[in-house]
Amino acid sequence: MHRSWKYKKSSMNSMEMLLDRQYGDVELEVQNRLQTAPHLMDRIELEVILEGHNGCVNCLEWSDDGRYLASGSDDFHVMIWDPFRRKSLNEVSPVYSGKCIEDLKTPHTGNIFSVKFLPKSGNSIMATGAGDKCIFVFDLNRNSDPIWNCICHRLRVKRLATAVETPFIFWSVGEDGNVLQFDIREHHKCRSDDKVLLINLGNYLEGKCIAINPRRPELLAVGASDAYARLYDRRKIKLEKVETSKSSRELPKDCVTYFCPGHFSRNTTFSSYDSKAITYLTFNSDGNELLVNMGAEHIYLYDIDNAQQPVFLDLPEYRKPTDESTAEPSRTKRKLPEHVEIYKKRGNDFLENEKYLMAIDQYTQAIQMAPDCPILYLNRATALMRRLWYGDVYAALRDCHIALKLDPSYIKAHFRLARALHDLGRIQEAEMCLKELIARFPNYANNHGVLVLRKEIQMSAENKKNEQSDSFTLLDLSKTEEELRSKAKDYKERFIGHCNTTTDIKEATFFGNDSKYIVAGSDDCNFFIWERPTNMIKSIYKGDMAIVNCVQPHPTTCLLATSGIDHEIKIWSPLARINEERSNRVQYIEGTIDLNQKKMKSDPFDINAPSTYCRSS
Repeated sequence: MHRSWKYKKSSMNSMEMLLDRQYGDVELEVQNRLQTAPHLMDRIELEVILEGHNGCVNCLEWSDDGRYLASGSDDFHVMIWDPFRRKSLNEVSPVYSGKCIEDLKTPHTGNIFSVKFLPKSGNSIMATGAGDKCIFVFDLNRNSDPIWNCICHRLRVKRLATAVETPFIFWSVGEDGNVLQFDIREHHKCRSDDKVLLINLGNYLEGKCIAINPRRPELLAVGASDAYARLYDRRKIKLEKVETSKSSRELPKDCVTYFCPGHFSRNTTFSSYDSKAITYLTFNSDGNELLVNMGAEHIYLYDIDNAQQPVFLDLPEYRKPTDESTAEPSRTKRKLPEHVEIYKKRGNDFLENEKYLMAIDQYTQAIQMAPDCPILYLNRATALMRRLWYGDVYAALRDCHIALKLDPSYIKAHFRLARALHDLGRIQEAEMCLKELIARFPNYANNHGVLVLRKEIQMSAENKKNEQSDSFTLLDLSKTEEELRSKAKDYKERFIGHCNTTTDIKEATFFGNDSKYIVAGSDDCNFFIWERPTNMIKSIYKGDMAIVNCVQPHPTTCLLATSGIDHEIKIWSPLARINEERSNRVQYIEGTIDLNQKKMKSDPFDINAPSTYCRSS
């Protein structure tokens, strides 16, 4: 009898999932769950070190079948690794040997930033892009000479992308702002009449990263030297010659959607050292989520199907009691279940002791268990606004909106919303919010906190009229660009803790085909693993002597490859048993995260700033 997949995934243990593999409709789900099962994730440790490169390892790529790992380096070499070796045909668990099966000395004369196996080629056709502006394609079954090459990019090539359904076609993005599309079956002569230019980002942007949606390959995501992730529909774009004038290459508005965190989605200015850039982006296996690693900021996840524009002021309807004399705001004194109350009390204790990270973690876990309790959102908003890391005030504003939707009479959430709007520099909305608070709750017109905030809003409004933007440069944007930015979609989730200020190739990606975990490199020698849906840090590992740039999970196995400034590659997998001493696992998580946030907020030209590491990327 067919078994229906109706029970909750979280209720399944490993034995249940293994038994269910006999039913075809759950086999993939079983594989996904086992790939990052909790008992495996808890035991991850360094398995083997792959040595052979003589320079920083800037890119890693698993073959589609997961059999081989390719790496590209500053030494201009591409190395192909076979990390699996079985002692016998009957052995189930692989043993990692770290064997290099191919050392390809490429014709590149610049740092190799991207390497890709072309799909459906039997792991034999490979493309590379580098800092010398060149792209090469190799047939690994032949000699080391390229079978195809291109120098259409005018500046460094930063990333390549492929799509499973298009084995001979691939895409590139470079710092010249061009996104190019190539078909290696066609004759190609660089900068000729051949039409390969798909997108030009404009005079002021450098292309940094690119990704193709695995389920909808017509969707192509591009990250550049600003805060906006761009999602293009290739079907609505015609190929042009590379020499096409940039001023004439304005695409139709309906071919692209912008995504950007709400706290600076409409910003058209940048400072000399605090400009944002997207260093990596990728889709989840279902193709409905886009993960973006933003330089000098955090990691953001967008729901590409249901994302909405940011909302700053949207007060729910409030019905005053019929008896005005008894009108009082709600105290939200709802009794919580005992196990939720424990988390809330811990959060309150941490908040009082200024341990804001731990307070937020406790409130977040409580919200997972009681998502309809407004006081939990308000308490978390309070902790966020006291912590004041990048994006915290805007995250607090979002929590205030949720609290008010759950309870429109929640005056503390209303007041906190006005405060958040002021702190975000949205003075007009803050004034409107505060006026509405007084209109709804007249008894609070002379409240001390209300009076103080009203005075601050008035002073900020006066200052805004007289302020000078001496340290900022106004971007010369087209009307189309301004409109697209103004309609940018907001994030669904964010992941905090790592530091991404030093390199522009730092990766963040999904760990596991069920997208339950997020993993990213960091400037502090470490890589981080976050667990969804709480988005709390599960673990931190020391992965390099300086910076971890690359984090590439195996496509089907609980296995992770990392690399960075060091010349070697590290393979991480679950230990057979948990040892008491784990030399690579970072124990002091709170202190590590706090130092990273201080680094991200510091001016890199300030000699007194927390130490960071430098490199050529």
